[in-house]
Amino acid sequence: MLCRARISPSSMATRELHYSSKIHAASTSSLFSRLLLSLLCLVSLFLCFSLFRNDTASPSLTYSVVPQNSDGNCNYSDGRWIYYPTVRSPPRYDHTCKEIFKGWNCIASNKSNAIDILKWRWKPYGCDLPPFDPLRFLENFRDTNIGFVGDSLNRNMFVSLFCALKRVSSEVKKWRPVGADRGFTFVNYNLTIAYHRTNLLARYGRWSASSDSGALQSLGYKEGYRIDVDIPEGTWVEAPKFHDILIFNTGHWWWAPSKFDPVKSPMLFFEKGEHVTPPIAPDAGLDMVLRHMVSFVEKNARPGANLFFRTQSPRHFEGGDWDQGGTCSRSQPLAPQEVEQLFSLKNNGTNVETRLVNEHLHKALKDSNFRILDITHMSEFRADAHPSTAGGKRHDDCMHWCLPGLTDTWNDVFVAHLNSIRVRN
Repeated sequence: MLCRARISPSSMATRELHYSSKIHAASTSSLFSRLLLSLLCLVSLFLCFSLFRNDTASPSLTYSVVPQNSDGNCNYSDGRWIYYPTVRSPPRYDHTCKEIFKGWNCIASNKSNAIDILKWRWKPYGCDLPPFDPLRFLENFRDTNIGFVGDSLNRNMFVSLFCALKRVSSEVKKWRPVGADRGFTFVNYNLTIAYHRTNLLARYGRWSASSDSGALQSLGYKEGYRIDVDIPEGTWVEAPKFHDILIFNTGHWWWAPSKFDPVKSPMLFFEKGEHVTPPIAPDAGLDMVLRHMVSFVEKNARPGANLFFRTQSPRHFEGGDWDQGGTCSRSQPLAPQEVEQLFSLKNNGTNVETRLVNEHLHKALKDSNFRILDITHMSEFRADAHPSTAGGKRHDDCMHWCLPGLTDTWNDVFVAHLNSIRVRN
């Protein structure tokens, strides 16, 4: 839109008549015309500025991905982060929520950008993603059991959901249903949420050579970790029969050489009680575990259960891995080109497992009853949202997320999918 800075008095009435057939020159004073045109110019300038700002807000944070099918008509994973200098509404919870692990409580730990983390909002291109309403969620999901099954990143997400619900409904029963590490029932709604800790999904434990170790010992293996690819870990084996909604994850521990050293303590895979020979690499073992676990859950899930598998949460170590001096000192989200440098499979960098894991997940979940909760793309930008040195460890925590923080947006996406399912049913 264009506005002229000056308007000739002699032509003003003509311009007014041309602009609107409803305004008659004979009945319109020169002063009124000036005021009206001035107001129109101001409004036009404001609209021009607003459109420009919307089109250019945080241009470096725009990230387009290959469209994927999602519930409803919106692909929540395709969008951009937009910065709002002032928080638009009170947070759903704050740092006083007691369930927040100390190392994730960035506000209490005085992380320099802890408040700024909350001012970024994810905006999908095809729709809106408003913060979910905790009270409405409790009302909509009365008499429902929700289980988070996975490693500490799923606990990150679980705590975010708990704190949001606890703020609006304080009468809570704490317990540990069916092997859960943590569990809470919101008494007034009979809604239970629980976290079942499992690093690999499958059962695993230390293994050492003995007289009956057979082929493994003959191949030179003296010790390692035994992973039974077809046996769920006991912490969640009963979860499918108890929960109405389940959200799984795995991935971080599959590329953890400090835990599963390929020489000193390798992963040794067993199926039907027998070791898999020849020994296979961890990525092949992950495929076997996913295949068996998906089948197990589908066979044992409650009728009508909603099954989700969350994609990999990205790490943001720069300059080395966690035990090699790697850091994450960014105070703003990454630009798209920085995201590709950090996570591209071609670069084979420190954080390459993020997209590797997702390749295995998509392959295993194809034609299954699981819905994929894709949080990877939006999270790859957020190098600023980790505890970093505020985590209280000897090294930077560039894997978990500050709370309040990014996992609140994960739950917005999660609840949006659940609401879409409710509407269709």
